[in-house]
Amino acid sequence: MSKMVKILGIDPGLQRTGWGIVQSLGNSLSYIGHGVIETNPKAPLAERLNTLHQGIMNVLQQFKPNEAAVEETFVNKNPVSTLKLGMARGVVLFTPASFGLPVSEYSANKVKKSVVGSGHADKSQVAQMVALLLPAMPKNVTADAADALAIAICHAHHRELNLRFQLAI
Repeated sequence: MSKMVKILGIDPGLQRTGWGIVQSLGNSLSYIGHGVIETNPKAPLAERLNTLHQGIMNVLQQFKPNEAAVEETFVNKNPVSTLKLGMARGVVLFTPASFGLPVSEYSANKVKKSVVGSGHADKSQVAQMVALLLPAMPKNVTADAADALAIAICHAHHRELNLRFQLAI
């Protein structure tokens, strides 16, 4: 038997981290909220990481999700950018975990395949499917927030499949 769960999806980035929250009950999804945490590119790295941490803390305190899901990142050609993105991901993974939330990770291809049906869908296709799956979502959602909502939707689908699989055993 499924229970209602609020899922925080996070699309990590050092400059812009998108977040989105959906509520899931079985196969039923509802839009709860979304946003983007932006950091000052001229600020020291530690300050930018703290901005991400504080922003996610605010989301956790305001919406009180039960679980979190984060998109895995790919390696950039620039090793310094990859390292900084890795640090941002560390903050994004750590913050909900420090609240006691289980945190799952999904590849971009898995998110796209779960939401659109194709692992090679572009951002506009993902945003269109998110809008279709969450009709109560406002129309002015940025690409970063739409991606975060897609991550939350992906997690909702996979957690439901995992629950059914566990019941079948």
